Amino acid sequence: TEIDGALSNPAGLAFLPKDGFHVGLSIQSAYQTRNIDASFMTYNGVSATGPTVADKPFEKYYEGTAAAPVIPSLFAAYKKGEWTISGFFAITAGGGKASFDDGLPMFDASAMAGIFQEGLKAEKPTVITPDMYDITSAMDGKQYIYSLQLGLSYKATEWLSVFGGGRMNYFTGGYKGFLNAIVKGTDTNLLPLALDCDQTGWGLTPVIGVNAKLGKLNIGAKYEFKTNLNIENNTKNIEYPRTPEGEAMIAPYKHGVNTPNDIPAMLSIAAAYEFLPVLRASVEYHFYDDKNAGMANGKQKYLTKGTNEYLAGIEFDVTKQLTLSCGGQITDYGLSDNYQSDTSFSCDSYSLGVGAKIKMNKHLNLNVGYMWTNYEDYTKKSTNYNGTGLPGTNVYSRTNKVFGLSADYSF
Repeated sequence: TEIDGALSNPAGLAFLPKDGFHVGLSIQSAYQTRNIDASFMTYNGVSATGPTVADKPFEKYYEGTAAAPVIPSLFAAYKKGEWTISGFFAITAGGGKASFDDGLPMFDASAMAGIFQEGLKAEKPTVITPDMYDITSAMDGKQYIYSLQLGLSYKATEWLSVFGGGRMNYFTGGYKGFLNAIVKGTDTNLLPLALDCDQTGWGLTPVIGVNAKLGKLNIGAKYEFKTNLNIENNTKNIEYPRTPEGEAMIAPYKHGVNTPNDIPAMLSIAAAYEFLPVLRASVEYHFYDDKNAGMANGKQKYLTKGTNEYLAGIEFDVTKQLTLSCGGQITDYGLSDNYQSDTSFSCDSYSLGVGAKIKMNKHLNLNVGYMWTNYEDYTKKSTNYNGTGLPGTNVYSRTNKVFGLSADYSF
């Protein structure tokens, strides 16, 4: 029921302690890694019966980093009697640029197999094996969803309030990368790949909420309807081999292609209780209906269920000027092998956070927080690794650390 409730519990803003303007400015800094430990088989020659497979798999650890030093959020509300108008501007998804300086296994594996097969198709077949060329590749991906929400809360009774509003979401992102396979000694590029593609799109999210304040117990709920959102490619540069494999790899990134990227419907329910005047605790539940949100290539159908999140937190007023808090969150996806890919993968996780609020005066509060996330590795085994016809395994892993600082002001 404080100003950041404009995002988490907008109906609760009807219970702001006094009429007038309330504003909050938050800056978060997030740092992530997204790593892939790849192991896959390759061809190494030809026998009388056909291509031969290497005795040992090709192994490589691909490290991806994502940094978003400044993620801003601005909250505002004006309360007058039973009515409160509120809104916020924030980056609600994405928020960073992920860089794989050594490329991705999906490109390397396809390049190795493709080069070998092309060598066999030549008029005078020449087996080109991995020791005869050097592959260099890199890929950057970025994604931001900027959101602007506006809505109205009404205090229907002394204990019950409701909210209705809408949020405009603007998506901007894209990919930039290359792959080269250079023959040693001749500098011939066997497999030139290059991509520079920007993506944009927008969608509207209706939002409703309810809040019940029953003495020391406060219960809030919010429902966000599914947002139909398509992103369109503005491809500035695209280079690829004119083969069926090259066409298939690059097809999603061609200029003008539209791809579904819906924001799933989301339900949140939370309860907070004041055990003592200086001690409060809360529990919360989120459900994201991912299986019914359109995604690229319809991959939502490979999810086994929607996403469930379970949260709990506690805060303690150490003094009249200082409040300390801590909390945790468990995130459980409905993952499957067909859902996971090198360019987009998720891992179940739990997060822990700590925070502090300093009351500077009767108008101004300063808040500081730190959160880290622990992810469970996801192992994906395949008998047809990235379409090569050979087996391989990827182990996906992630890390996440976030620091936040905000100021709330009432006047």
